[in-house]
Amino acid sequence: MIEINNLTTNSVDENFLKKIAKIVLEEEKSSESNISLAFVGQGRMREINKRYRGKNKTTDVLSFPESKVSFNKFKIGPTQKIEGLGEIIICLREIKKNAKKFNSSFEKELAKVLIHGILHLLGYEHETMQEKEENYLNKVI
Repeated sequence: MIEINNLTTNSVDENFLKKIAKIVLEEEKSSESNISLAFVGQGRMREINKRYRGKNKTTDVLSFPESKVSFNKFKIGPTQKIEGLGEIIICLREIKKNAKKFNSSFEKELAKVLIHGILHLLGYEHETMQEKEENYLNKVI
């Protein structure tokens, strides 16, 4: 299950997001499939990035595995704790900027960061996940 918390005024295609998550989690044979996904604005993303990573800038996606998240202090969505892989936070404004910068579509960039976030929740590091990202991106776009 993917819980989606859109804290922006932009609309998102929840079915598209759920499809992506399902494909990645099934192919990775994850026994856990619960993910909290939050969409935030640039200011909120900068604040979270500074607080948890020490970087005072906005980014497109952050992932917080369940094992590293203290939900009483952090959870972006509803206050109840969801057992699962963790939380992915996405800034839609940054996705739009990236789409323009890379001459890509918004949907492709959104899919790319969601896949990236899920792979981080599953324990992958940047060095080992690029090929997987591209593989999953080709399956959903």
